[in-house]
Amino acid sequence: MKRIGILTSGGDCQGLNATIRAVAKTLYNHYGNDGIEIIGIIDGYRGLIYGEHRKMKPENFSGILTMGGTILGTSRQPFKLMRVVDENSVDKVAEMKKNYKKLGLDCLVILGGNGTQKTANLLREEGLNVVSLPKTIDNDLWGTDRTFGFQSAVDIATNVIDCIHSTATSHGRVFIVEVMGHKVGWLTLYAGIAGGADIILIPEIPYDIKSVINTIKARTASDKNFSILAVAEGTISKELASLPKKQKKAAIADMKFPSISYKIAQEIEEATGRETRVTVPGHFQRGGSPDAYDRVLSTRFGVAAAQLVIDKNYGNMVSLVNDEVVAVPLQDIAGKLKSVPKDCEVVETARKMGISFGE
Repeated sequence: MKRIGILTSGGDCQGLNATIRAVAKTLYNHYGNDGIEIIGIIDGYRGLIYGEHRKMKPENFSGILTMGGTILGTSRQPFKLMRVVDENSVDKVAEMKKNYKKLGLDCLVILGGNGTQKTANLLREEGLNVVSLPKTIDNDLWGTDRTFGFQSAVDIATNVIDCIHSTATSHGRVFIVEVMGHKVGWLTLYAGIAGGADIILIPEIPYDIKSVINTIKARTASDKNFSILAVAEGTISKELASLPKKQKKAAIADMKFPSISYKIAQEIEEATGRETRVTVPGHFQRGGSPDAYDRVLSTRFGVAAAQLVIDKNYGNMVSLVNDEVVAVPLQDIAGKLKSVPKDCEVVETARKMGISFGE
């Protein structure tokens, strides 16, 4: 009998359960219910470290296609601490290897983002059979055109911007919608375009506040009584971007505002006299049911991951490349961030439409 472990790690997002379902159903369909045993690892790598798991049954994977979150639970276990023995003298890597062998696993299927993929590659280097899947609303995983969860988050962020339009128009206000994305701006870029934002600010393109203010003033001068900004939470100014790494980190830590959006809002009000409001949808962007696109993508990914297990093609992450689901070696993608190129086609599309990036 085959014994396959499965875990979800890092922040949750839409499509995790849909992917888990596809992995399980494909394995059951191939091996039969009596030929495969699936072990659910509870709360991600933490469960693997401390041996927390449960034996799954076929019925556990029914009715979860549309469910948000993850039936297995999840947690964040920073990659940089994985080889650090903690205060309880726990050697995390050693414990994960021990519990993998104790459970008699033939393979471990791992769903997660950047840090998760780095740890998956670490386990591969330690000799464990692993197959991984790309999960994140940020769409920032190297080696795949899309991650599951991204499109659902785009839909939510877009809906927020859509709803802001009516109140912004009614009151003649400037509105800033702060979208998730600490290091990359894919989510803000797509939601900003889809929602008709006038200004899009992302981490990859440091902004000049004078340019932002001039854009708003130009709109006012052309009888447009409102402006909407889509701002990634990790957005930084040109001044901040020019600082050495340590100084930049210190400056961000010392910022007196709850987030960069509130700082930008104050600067806009002071320079234009326009009433400016900030909306932060936050974890709404991670929650709820996956949209139709993510349900299909998650299913494709899950089936492909199960096939890698069946074929014993370990050490790979399932990816979408040119709309084809393929396997890419973990060692080639782990630790690499997929940022928004400043001159990519999507950015150029926005620029040609007159959308400002605050440059």
